[in-house]
Amino acid sequence: MAENVARKLIGAHLVAGEMTPGHEIALRIDQTLTQDATGTLVMQELEALGLDHARTEVSVQYVDHNLLQTDEKNAEDHEYLRTAAQRFGLWFSKPGNGVSHPTHMQRFGVPGKTLAGSDSHTPAAGSLGMLAIGVGGLEVALAIAGQPLRLVMPEIWGIRLEGELPQWCSAKDVILEMLRRHDVSGGVHRIIEYHGPGLAHLSAMDRHVIANMGAELGATTTVFPSDAAVREFLRAEGRESDWVELTADPDARYDIEDAIDLSRLEPLIAKPSSPGDVVPVREVAGTDIAQVVIGSSANPGLRDFAMAAAMVSGRQTVPQVSFDINPTSREILTDLTLMGATADLVAAGARIHQAGCMGCIGMGQAPATGRNSLRTMPRNFPGRSGTKEDAVWLCSPETAAASALTGVITDPREWARTVGMDYPKLDLPQRHSVNTAMFAAPLPPERALRVQPVKGPNISSLPTSTPLPDRIQAPVLLKVGDNVSTDDISPAGARALPFRSNIPELAKFSFARIDESYWQRAQQVMDSGHVIVGGENYGQGSSREHAAIAPAYLGLRIVVAKSFARIHWQNLANFGVLALEFEDPADYDAIDQDDVLSVQDLRETLPRKAALTVRNLTKDSSFTVHHRLSPRQVQDVLAGGLIPRLAERDR
Repeated sequence: MAENVARKLIGAHLVAGEMTPGHEIALRIDQTLTQDATGTLVMQELEALGLDHARTEVSVQYVDHNLLQTDEKNAEDHEYLRTAAQRFGLWFSKPGNGVSHPTHMQRFGVPGKTLAGSDSHTPAAGSLGMLAIGVGGLEVALAIAGQPLRLVMPEIWGIRLEGELPQWCSAKDVILEMLRRHDVSGGVHRIIEYHGPGLAHLSAMDRHVIANMGAELGATTTVFPSDAAVREFLRAEGRESDWVELTADPDARYDIEDAIDLSRLEPLIAKPSSPGDVVPVREVAGTDIAQVVIGSSANPGLRDFAMAAAMVSGRQTVPQVSFDINPTSREILTDLTLMGATADLVAAGARIHQAGCMGCIGMGQAPATGRNSLRTMPRNFPGRSGTKEDAVWLCSPETAAASALTGVITDPREWARTVGMDYPKLDLPQRHSVNTAMFAAPLPPERALRVQPVKGPNISSLPTSTPLPDRIQAPVLLKVGDNVSTDDISPAGARALPFRSNIPELAKFSFARIDESYWQRAQQVMDSGHVIVGGENYGQGSSREHAAIAPAYLGLRIVVAKSFARIHWQNLANFGVLALEFEDPADYDAIDQDDVLSVQDLRETLPRKAALTVRNLTKDSSFTVHHRLSPRQVQDVLAGGLIPRLAERDR
């Protein structure tokens, strides 16, 4: 049977289940990736699991999110991560070495391998022909311990690329076109696989841009073939021996099919405050801006920075615009500097920041309230930038650089015509700079066992949890709308993220953008617990399991929503919160905040059937909900979470 790339990758790593969409499967994991915003919990989970040493081929702990050390908290986390990586046998990427995704691609990515990462943009490694999936930290911890990754088999969505991108368009416009067509939930329960003749014109790093932001479509992951472009990338990185060819069979079929003619694309931009609100740049041209930020895992390549440098060379950005450059790895910054492009950027007014996520996660570069910020980043959820009332737009490096020079949103094609500039021909190095000195290699097992991870005062232990009660009668503490993100539930930014290792303190920030009183009101009903009611695509965005753990710590027992984003749905089950979906979405409208809901016989009913009846005691009414939990997940929820269930099994 002719197979596509995604099914080949899954089939080669399948340890349980069948490759039928909707069925649970288990996959062998070759590599893992953790970063500092999620990795501290992973290390605490490895401690709770009693792991002796990593059992994967490669596991890497990056420090790329919380680089600003404005007090002791981030420094304590960095030391904890370094020593915990030693203890459990992981590679450690020092602060400032680079953003995890492009850095992993440069140094560790191997076609044909599986990668589980505690970051939702882990699918970026699909650019190399890997099966790379973003999951919650606990699932990564289990993968490090040698356990398979369990997920629902997705549909395979084939996107045939034809033609070649026109001048002044780039890979960012391809993924923005996907978001323009399908919005932020169009890829839910799907793997996106790109194929077709248009691939010949996209480099491996171009593909990284597209695969990275497949997460914004809600996709399980994105897959590209491992072909000549991947071989060339690995050759430039000095790792050609890691290349293996992996392509779809000539007659491969897909569950869903679509096509994009690259030659018909134009510069696109996502308006505030959703990656799915995409329009042509020309439609919003002339809008005043105050900030431009180039960088992040969504535009990480040398080409992206070099293009911006070529456009601003010999010119000066306008005074009212802060022009910020976030290099994505030290190696890319080295090559940019050797080309002379760093000097062009600095002379044009750029502020060069350290290699890391920085403004993408709200750690620095927060824009002024009410002023427009153009960014080459993957997300523009409200408040993610670090400014509560922000206005963030997502665009390509070409659009960003042209706009920095004019002070208004500018179509780069129109800018080029105005200034008489030909499309730059970039002279990129054939061999990339390689610097492995910022990596600390894993210790051998006999030495690792003697290491005691260093825990500062801000590092707590994982909260304990209790089994799910047979009967829950609790108030609806919050009712929220569609597309509530994990940034809404457990915010990023310089105020909250330093507490990522301290759940009792981090919990105080839960839902702060929506309702600052939530955590205080939750404490008042700890005896009964509480319920949250949500709309479509509840929990979209980041994989951070803090968005499940912190509300659970505050007594969250049930979330009833119209639908859930994949990773957050799994995280809720992992930490003992029951995720239920309305049988009739119209029942959402009949529930108000503070209504008291009741559901009974949970311990008997959940293992036997998917449908449950919920009573609204305040309205004297009832409605039907269902769960999508596997028998394994039901047992996790009943036990109060995956870790308590494993502990119970091992007694």
